[in-house]
Amino acid sequence: MKITNVETLYVRLPQVKEQTDSGQDALIVRIETDAGLYGIGEVDSSPMAVKGLIEGPYCHPLSSGLRELLIGEDPLQTEYLWNKMYYQNIYGGRRGIAIHAMSGIDIALWDIKGKALGLPIWKLLGGGFHTKMRAYASSLFGETPHETGERARRFRDNGFDAVKFGWAPMGENAANDLALVREARSGLGEDGDLLIDAGLAWDAKTAIQRARAFTEFNIFWLEEPLHPDDYEGYSRLTAATEIPIAAGEEESEHRSFLELMDKGKIDIVQVDLTRCGGFTEAVKIASLAGDRGLRCVNHGFTTYINVAAALHFLNSIPNSFIMEFVVEEGTQLREEITRQKLVAQDGYLSIPQEPGLGIELDTNGVEKFRVA
Repeated sequence: MKITNVETLYVRLPQVKEQTDSGQDALIVRIETDAGLYGIGEVDSSPMAVKGLIEGPYCHPLSSGLRELLIGEDPLQTEYLWNKMYYQNIYGGRRGIAIHAMSGIDIALWDIKGKALGLPIWKLLGGGFHTKMRAYASSLFGETPHETGERARRFRDNGFDAVKFGWAPMGENAANDLALVREARSGLGEDGDLLIDAGLAWDAKTAIQRARAFTEFNIFWLEEPLHPDDYEGYSRLTAATEIPIAAGEEESEHRSFLELMDKGKIDIVQVDLTRCGGFTEAVKIASLAGDRGLRCVNHGFTTYINVAAALHFLNSIPNSFIMEFVVEEGTQLREEITRQKLVAQDGYLSIPQEPGLGIELDTNGVEKFRVA
């Protein structure tokens, strides 16, 4: 079996709001083979930059469009192809966009592998740690503390006993930060798990002050309060609070995660399959986290392709325990571009049992949102 084509599909809502919601567009990767099998993946990044990196021409041995490197290769050789893309595009970036592009490709290759062998990806990876995954409802903060509390009540009524709020208006001032968390806790109830994503809002000293102030609200974890390169700040923060500190969605490739784990001393390692290097790299990151006694979770605010990939990944590692599941309103793109719609029942998602990812594109939905 050989790869015959690597296609990118850029989909985007007609109106994109100026807010931190990466579910408003997506870059889908579709890989075809001469055996009639195809696989799909997703990249959550800058879509046009990734598209160019995948579709660009060959330049020289250290700089090549990724599609040029894959045509004619065996899609089952995932480790070999990952390393080929990495080393023959080393000028394009050992981190960031280049790894993001490789992520979507790697997910699609594993989808093909699962279909070819008739097995779900988690089983190919040797997993089977869960029959279902506990999910937390993931949402942006409301515009006001009161609206945030109302959202928390609604998510709890929908069966979630773990809820995360993130980004703006967190970080505007101390009083509003506290009010947002207070109302979120009030809406969720005392027995629910409340997660807070600060969205890179503070410096280390401010983050330490906020963490201490949030302690009374029994926070499950505090996510990404600092700039991702502030490893010293993360180390100071984790030493100063009993609240678990989570980070990792900005990272790509295992070496950058090592910096965050070993220098930043974070507690929860967040892996986005569409940015970190796909399945091939994610399982290595999870293993490195496990060696350090750290728990590993997914990050994903985009389509059901990402959600399905996360389910396979989390079921393949022993140090997973909860997963992100977006409930943000206005998710028309996610609901229309795949045939399968993943639904949480009483706060849990079922582990896919179908070969590969277990999810397929809806051609009509893709064409409706595809950008020429």
